[in-house]
Amino acid sequence: MPGRTSRVLGGLLLAAVMAVCTAPGTAGAVADAGTTGTIPSVGTDFGRTGPYEVDVDIEAVHTFYYPRTMGRSGERHPVVIWGNGTGAVPGIYSSLLRHWASQGFIVAAANTPTSNFAISMRAGIDVLEQRNADPSSRFHGKVDLDHIASAGHSQGGAAAVNAAVDPRVDTAVPIQPGPLTDPDLMDEPVFYLAGQRDLTVWPALVKALHRDSDHVPAVYGEVRGAGHLSSIGDGGDFRAPTTAWLRYWLLGDENARGMFFGPDCGYCVDSGLWSGWDRNAGALRIPGPTA
Repeated sequence: MPGRTSRVLGGLLLAAVMAVCTAPGTAGAVADAGTTGTIPSVGTDFGRTGPYEVDVDIEAVHTFYYPRTMGRSGERHPVVIWGNGTGAVPGIYSSLLRHWASQGFIVAAANTPTSNFAISMRAGIDVLEQRNADPSSRFHGKVDLDHIASAGHSQGGAAAVNAAVDPRVDTAVPIQPGPLTDPDLMDEPVFYLAGQRDLTVWPALVKALHRDSDHVPAVYGEVRGAGHLSSIGDGGDFRAPTTAWLRYWLLGDENARGMFFGPDCGYCVDSGLWSGWDRNAGALRIPGPTA
């Protein structure tokens, strides 16, 4: 339901949403390195390459980035669906998407340069559902379809919000998102990222989307000194915080929780990284790590 009416309903249902959103699932749960059936921890160095070597398959509709040794210890790998900026292809963001795959995620990047409606992004979930069920596929039984994020840059950032209308998506990471989206249509926790010196998608536009997300837990981070293209390639200063967000919501990583939530959250005091930072009421209700 679009517009303010859906925000009213969101407010009435906030308690129920929080009950779900503050307890990420643990099907691919983080544990100490070497523990059978889990994706290894990376401590708090979320910008460092993860424990998995990465393979890439470039296909007609999607490019897939995934751990070379998927499921080696019995673990299943959460999914990130990706949307490109206007006129872009996944290869422009290849180092960032490889980084996420090295952390244990399967990334389904839509090859389209016009991702705004998120049609190809959501189709990536369909493809992985089919391959997870196919005994002849390398993905068979190795995909954690219960933990899925949508992410993207610029037009793809708006698409990350649009993709979150899909009930299979658990969280969204819009990086410098364009305006053609409506946060009222989604009910998942969201991490908005802006660039302090972005002259294409002004931080004020991203802040407006953040304010309009008062029915879900939402965090806003404005990367100090970043322009609109600072997130391409290896992700720059967007790399570590986006990785931490994905590790918390898709893996239940308590180290990552501590970067965003609780009174002493790590990113809350990192003025060297952020020129702007905000957590809405829903995010403030999420407790910090217990240990």
